[in-house]
Amino acid sequence: MKETVLDLLMYLFENHMEEEPHLPPEPLRLELQQKLLAAGYDSDEISRAFSWLDGASDSPILTAANPPKPSSFRMYTDEEQAVLDIEARGFLLQLEEIGVLSSTTRETVIERALALDHHDMDLDDIKWVVMLVLFARPGEEAAFAWMEELVFAETTDLLH
Repeated sequence: MKETVLDLLMYLFENHMEEEPHLPPEPLRLELQQKLLAAGYDSDEISRAFSWLDGASDSPILTAANPPKPSSFRMYTDEEQAVLDIEARGFLLQLEEIGVLSSTTRETVIERALALDHHDMDLDDIKWVVMLVLFARPGEEAAFAWMEELVFAETTDLLH
């Protein structure tokens, strides 16, 4: 089965993480890994997905001496632009402007998107990354609920 880490993360979210945003403790994690192997996922992809989830709840360190100003504009590096196209970057800006993402959470989303090593991410992929990061971060329940509604409402619309 040729799946990306993002595909595996989406599968985990939909089938094994409905209520708990963190991976289970080690004995249960091994059980989950066995289920994923039985479902046809590659062990390297499983390890990468587990590492990705472990990193999703961490915040990038923003120094107190140089916090982002509310009026500042985020400039993207060449590497970030290779992963996040103009539509994805505009979407992140929009989420920040309406208060779904803080600048710190935005940085976590960007870092987690880069960690996927998936250079042709589309807008739907970025929406999933945002939703998974918000799900994994304590205190982001309202923002997560908003993103979950957006992601799954669009999926339902496509099915009808």
